[in-house]
This record gives sequence, C-alpha cells and structure tokens, in this order.
Amino acid sequence: MLSVALAGKPNAGKSTFYRAATLADVDVGNYPFTTIDPNRGVSYVRTDCPCLAREDRCGNENCRNGKRYVPVELLDVAGLVPGAHEGRGLGNQFLDALSNADVICNVVDASGGTNAEGEPVEVGSYDPVEDVDFVEEEMDLWLAGIVSRNWESVERQSRSPDFSLEDALTDLLTGIGASEHDVAATLRSVEYPADPIQWDEEDQERLARDLRARSKPIIVVANKADVAPQENLERLHEAADVVVPATAEGELALRQAAKAGAVDYDPGDEEFEITGDLSEKQERGLERIRGVMDEWGGTGVQTALDTAVYDFLDHFTAYPVQNESKWTDGQENVLPDAFLLARGSTPKDLAFAVHSDIGEGYLHAVDARENRRIGEDHELEEGDVVKIVSTAA
Repeated sequence: MLSVALAGKPNAGKSTFYRAATLADVDVGNYPFTTIDPNRGVSYVRTDCPCLAREDRCGNENCRNGKRYVPVELLDVAGLVPGAHEGRGLGNQFLDALSNADVICNVVDASGGTNAEGEPVEVGSYDPVEDVDFVEEEMDLWLAGIVSRNWESVERQSRSPDFSLEDALTDLLTGIGASEHDVAATLRSVEYPADPIQWDEEDQERLARDLRARSKPIIVVANKADVAPQENLERLHEAADVVVPATAEGELALRQAAKAGAVDYDPGDEEFEITGDLSEKQERGLERIRGVMDEWGGTGVQTALDTAVYDFLDHFTAYPVQNESKWTDGQENVLPDAFLLARGSTPKDLAFAVHSDIGEGYLHAVDARENRRIGEDHELEEGDVVKIVSTAA
C-alpha cells in the first residue's frame, strides 16, 4: 500500500487533516507537539470507477455511485521545528518516521497564525512561505546526515576490487525508502568524485538533496486557507510548484456531519446537501464551508491526497478480475479490487501486485473492456479492467 505522510511544523493542522481523512480518533490541540508518536491509518484517493461504463454500479464498499476510493496509508508525523535534523524537538525521531513514506504533504498554516515553533500568534503576522522552505531543508539535511554517518562503510567497501558505488548506496538507502532506480537516477544526475574517499560534505549533501527530491517528493497543503489573508495564498503559490488550498477543519466537519446523516457528502465532492435537522449555528458553519468549497472546488483535503498519488507519484488505478465478461471474481463480486500502479506498469506488474504467486505463474492477460488479449509489455492505463491468466490462479 502506498504511504502518504503529513509533515510540517507543530499546530499547522496535520492532526486535523489526518482525522478528517481517516475519521480516526486522535489528539487535536492548539499547542506544539500534540502528536508525539506517529499516527498511522488508512485513507483513500478518489477516482472514477469503471462501473460507470456499465448499466449498473458495482456495489463495492469502496464505490459510491461510481466514485471509487482506493486505500492508501496515511501517516501523521509529529511537528517539525527548525533544527529538527540536529535533534531539536525530537526532530530525528520524527524525521525517521518518514523513512518509508512515498510522498510528503507539507501541511502549512497558510493563515500565518503560528510562528516557526508552532506557537499561536496573530493571524497574518508570520510568513507561511518560511514553512515551505524549512521542511524541505530539514528533510534534505536529515538524509545528508544519514549518508554522512554511514559513509565510512562505503569507503571501506570501495577498497574491494568488485566495488560498485551504486550497489553500496542502494544497500545504504533502501532503508529510508529510496529505490534502486532512485539511486541510479541520482548518480546519473549529480557530479561526484570517482573515489568515495575523496567525497566531502558538499558531495554527500548534493547526493542527499537530489535523492530526497526523487524518493520523497513534497507537495504543499495550504491549510487554514479559509482564514488566510489572500496575499499569503498568492505568495505560497509563487514559492512552491504545487500548492493545494485546504480547510482540514471544514472537511472534518463535513465528514462528521455526513456520518451523522446531517448532510449528503462524499469526500472530494465540490458541494454538499443538507439532509438533516441542524441548529442555526450548525447551519451557519456549514454555509461558511460551502462558500470556501465554491471558491476552491472542495475543501482541498481529498484534492491534496489525489494530487500526491495520481500526479506527484504518477500512479494510476487498475482492476484485476477473473471473469472478463462480468468483471467479477470467483465469488461474483463486481470489480472487487483496485490497485495503484506506477505509470508504465504492465499486466505482469499487476499480477505481482495481486500476489507474487500470480506474478510468477503469469501466462497472459485480457483487456476486459475490449475483450481482447494484451501483450506482456502492454502499458496499462487508468481504469483498465484486466483478467490475469496464471498457473497459480
């Protein structure tokens, strides 16, 4: 399962985002380090279900009238402060928790209502752009520190006649979620001395920065945007490649109201309908959220998750089935499973995602939409429904 991590300074709204995205019961407070141990839960990215192409909806528990929700792990890491890579605020402990995350959502207090340490200040008095830079910097220096602390081992290995720098770094860095491909791509893109003994701190840091960008891409979630000065949002958009305005509090309120039957709302919807009896105060609160959604096309929480997985990680959703005509499994469940795959994945990659035995016994695949056999090297696309024929099936 892909892992999306929420990072940022204390009191930026990470735990509220996490609670809204998972409806898990976690501490939410207006003080630094509300979260100490990382919270791990399941959230979902949203896409169009293939059942929209059929007369009837699939009825899967993760499909709501054609809106398909695909599970991802969501990790809420305790707040980072400047100097975290040196251990400030238990920083290394918190940074280490990000090791296996595939993508990072840097949750920023766009309102400027908290300072660098996460302490409440007057709204608009702190520049949120500084939070964009410092989280990226702390992560880069944290990774550089890991490389530096283990470099002596690389130097010792380099004395072997069959030494491979790529292999040595892969062994070192796969523990923090970097893939063999990430390491190879980084070594192709940065300049460095041929002899590891000649590397200095700048060489190690250059390697770490490039590798972090590949293995831990960061998107900015401009949280509390509903109370943020407009100039803050504009400056955040200028400071980062991808910025998603969001109100985690608004999303949490909607999901709780939907759970209580007070509103008709699915995560990621651009609007909602009040369906239950509300107090005047509750209705006013929901109408304020409606105004925000009208401006942004939603609360931003689902958009942030979808952007992180589908855009930044460049993944898509594929659906394995056993019956290519009915799109069912062996128990007649329609479109029972959905898998997130990296762009360029093939039917055999999907087979391995289902189970290693299915992949090992792979024979061929059928495009269930077109009812035709497809080659082993065929690149799958978003929404493909595929029958895998395997000796292990």
